[in-house]
Amino acid sequence: MEKDDWASGTTAELWRLYDEVTTVLSRRMTAEKAKLEERLRRIDGTAGVQNEERARRPYPPVLPKYQNPKDPSETWSGRGKQPRWLKAQLRAGKKLNDLLINRSSGQRRRRTG
Repeated sequence: MEKDDWASGTTAELWRLYDEVTTVLSRRMTAEKAKLEERLRRIDGTAGVQNEERARRPYPPVLPKYQNPKDPSETWSGRGKQPRWLKAQLRAGKKLNDLLINRSSGQRRRRTG
């Protein structure tokens, strides 16, 4: 249809043309979206697997680094949030070095890197 045809067409004809165009565009967009999603699945290596969470990689166990002097069963590795007992000890004036667990040289972990 030429531009002059649009100007001379009736409102009903223009609405029919609009409906046809939107229908065709909708189908093409849906097909294109499906192709793109399939490409993404292949790139991620998850072809055939949908909505499954990846398993977290295993982390090595971390030995406790700090110990509560009032209750030796309470320990902290130095990772994550500080426990309440540690915060209380720090507020009371202790330093983190005061709460370190003494390990013999055989138990110490070596740093790599």
